[in-house]
Formats: sequence, structure tokens, C-alpha cells
Amino acid sequence: MNRFWEHEYFRALLALELPVEDFAVTGSAVLYAHGLIDDPRDLDVLARGAAWERARRLGEPKPTPLAVGAEITLGDIQILDRWFPGWNTAALIDEADVLHGLRFVRLGVIRATKARLGRPRDLEHVALIDAHFAKWPEK
Repeated sequence: MNRFWEHEYFRALLALELPVEDFAVTGSAVLYAHGLIDDPRDLDVLARGAAWERARRLGEPKPTPLAVGAEITLGDIQILDRWFPGWNTAALIDEADVLHGLRFVRLGVIRATKARLGRPRDLEHVALIDAHFAKWPEK
């Protein structure tokens, strides 16, 4: 088994049986999927359509603390119905990178979001993404 799939968060995500075409992993877990960090601390998932409706059957939507929209918290997994203002949910999911068989919001989007948030851990992640892009520019 690949190290990626050994992480409990991704096994838990698959157990939710969300339609894969209607969600993308976002936040720090994107850095984890690219091998830039060892632990994502939690799992943020951007969902639309059938994936959001499935999540609504599993938990109660509440306002998100950092953005506009709603989130459903299922243990260490936060399922969001939209990303920060200025980002189109459908485009983020449709344009996501496919890694390990799942969609992941592009690193450039994660970088921009973390730079905007500016928290210490986010700024550390911005530096890691910048170093990654110096070696492997995003297309």
C-alpha cells in the first residue's frame, strides 16, 4: 500500500462514498498529497452537487469560520460548499489535479489562499509551495 493511502483521513474520506467527480481535496492536504508536508492535521474537502448532498445526509451544515458558505464537519473532515470569495467552486473542482485517484485543488490556489490568510503555518506552507514551484512550475 502506498504511504498516501495509509493516512486515516483519506481512508475516512473514501468511506463517505462521495461521488469523486463532485469534490476536490483542498487546504493543507494538497501539500501532503504532493509530498511537501508529513501531516495535513485535518482534511478540507470542497464539494458540489451530489457530493454536497451526500455530505448533508451525513452531517449538519454550519457557517464556515474563515470563508463564506457552509461546512459540514465529520470528525477530522470538513466538507465545504465553497472556497474563499473570488473562487468558483465548480471551476476549482473541474480544474483540480488528479493525484492518487482523487481530485486536489491546484497548488497555486492553495498558495494564494494561504498567503491571504497569513497565519504562521500558512506562511510556512507558502514557502514550501514556492520552493516546489521553483523546481516544478505549475502548468
